[in-house]
Amino acid sequence: MVHSVELLFDLDTEALIRRAWDELRDNGIAAPPPSARPHATLTVADQIDDAVLPALAGLAGRFPFRVHVGAALVFGRKAAILTRLVVPSIELLDLHAEVCRLSAPYLRPGPMPHTEPGDWTPHVTLARHVPADRLARALGVAGRPAEISATASGLRLWNGNERTEIQLDLS
Repeated sequence: MVHSVELLFDLDTEALIRRAWDELRDNGIAAPPPSARPHATLTVADQIDDAVLPALAGLAGRFPFRVHVGAALVFGRKAAILTRLVVPSIELLDLHAEVCRLSAPYLRPGPMPHTEPGDWTPHVTLARHVPADRLARALGVAGRPAEISATASGLRLWNGNERTEIQLDLS
């Protein structure tokens, strides 16, 4: 498993995404479990040292800020991954670049290339391993509502090995 620094959303946005997850599961599509938390991953590595937390604490002044969750996207070739785009505003791209810069010394062995500035596609994952015969239905679920006006509310450090999170205190 991996470790990641993730962007969190306001509770209303989380509720909308969770409803999509529920509807996808009701249609036999592998959405994240109910215990999962909607997020957009900013950086990923095999391991991220907890010492990254004080380094990221200086970003508190950037929150909260508005983001837009837009179109449904499909990643992958063999096993479709269904997502929603988080529209890459200047504010979001600047935050991403700063998270990557501040996190770099704590990533082992280093960041996964698809999360580096210039190669990153901001998104919220809705489902993994979507079968081809269910993709059209899944896209219909994923695309409602057409746009979500959301608030980026904070950051967390996710430890995928232990399935634990540390939410950064940005107050």
